[in-house]
Amino acid sequence: MELHWLKPLLGRPAPFITIHLDATRADASGDEEVSGRWRALRKELERSGAAAAVLDEIEERVTRPTGVAGPHGRVVIADAEGVVVDRVLKESPAQSTAHLDDVPVLLPAVRAADQATRFLLVEVDRQGADLTWSDGSGLRTAQKESVEGDHDELRKVKESGDGWKARRVQMRAEDSWERNAETVAAELDKQVVEKKPEIVLVTGDVRAVSLLCHAVAPRTKDILVEVPGGSRADGVKQDVFHQRVAEALEAFRQRRREETLARYREELGRGGAAVTSVDDVVTVLQRGQVRELVLHEDVTLPGSALGDRQLWVGPDPLQIASSEDDLAGIGVTEGARRMPADVALLRAALGQDAGLAIALDGQVEAVDGVGAVLRYTDGSTPSEAVPTQSADQRRLHDVV
Repeated sequence: MELHWLKPLLGRPAPFITIHLDATRADASGDEEVSGRWRALRKELERSGAAAAVLDEIEERVTRPTGVAGPHGRVVIADAEGVVVDRVLKESPAQSTAHLDDVPVLLPAVRAADQATRFLLVEVDRQGADLTWSDGSGLRTAQKESVEGDHDELRKVKESGDGWKARRVQMRAEDSWERNAETVAAELDKQVVEKKPEIVLVTGDVRAVSLLCHAVAPRTKDILVEVPGGSRADGVKQDVFHQRVAEALEAFRQRRREETLARYREELGRGGAAVTSVDDVVTVLQRGQVRELVLHEDVTLPGSALGDRQLWVGPDPLQIASSEDDLAGIGVTEGARRMPADVALLRAALGQDAGLAIALDGQVEAVDGVGAVLRYTDGSTPSEAVPTQSADQRRLHDVV
């Protein structure tokens, strides 16, 4: 998955407030439940010295309904100036928590990203289309816009005595459909370039869908998935269609994860462009070699060994090391500080535009629950081909 939405946190002023909240409402009038959970967290943060203005902004957000039905959570991260990240989690946390610290707690936000997708829904007919954008936050703040073609010869006619006249009308109708599809395709291609959705879902009139799929640019076609059952017109069974959309998005997320993990397994198995263990991942992060960071699901949960471990970092995200001496060894003598390993690894991954995949039980082997797929390797890249040192033999028993 992409992590670019976390980049605004880099270089932001401390302290950071991280809220991990149960946002579930038992019924439509359950706003007070969420407000009560928030008030308890707010009192805790006030006692810790959090700024009132920032708490007011968080309160305005978290007490606003998400529009999501059923049990779910919410993660909000704010710096000294205000809210930077606000995302929905599919699962509600076992306990709502609040943290005020010099660094944000990033893993709840990463888990939210693993459960969400930036997508564009296109509901098309022979006149035009409605485009609905989702930013992947899980909050139902998406806005719909319409694109209309300017060709209005939309209906064919049945054959009559004047066969030639009927065929001309039919040809004009076909031409109008094609021109309208091209108009929609041009706008769709523009939005794909500007907003970079991970997937485009297309539904609606069967003929219009076919014409649109033919008219879009290759870049759009590569991420386009057809979902039956939707329409611009009234009368659609919305619950059935929304379930199909959810299934299409979940299938995409599974493909997205498995593509990265398959590459990781292949490269690790042949001692190629992949490494595992915290120390080896730190080494390749220093050098900007990481294409995708891989974390076992266990180390993304609260209280994991990764969160309890400390690494050393400098002012730049790629200035990361396992010890203060190692950090000095790469030239960092000022601004050195300790940081929880999970935050330090994600910070360094963000600093080199790396992606991230969360592996479930049995999907991969990862020493310390951490691995990485690399952009390139050279002679000094750590190799996982054979355990050549005594430490390697020991750590093979620490696979998560």
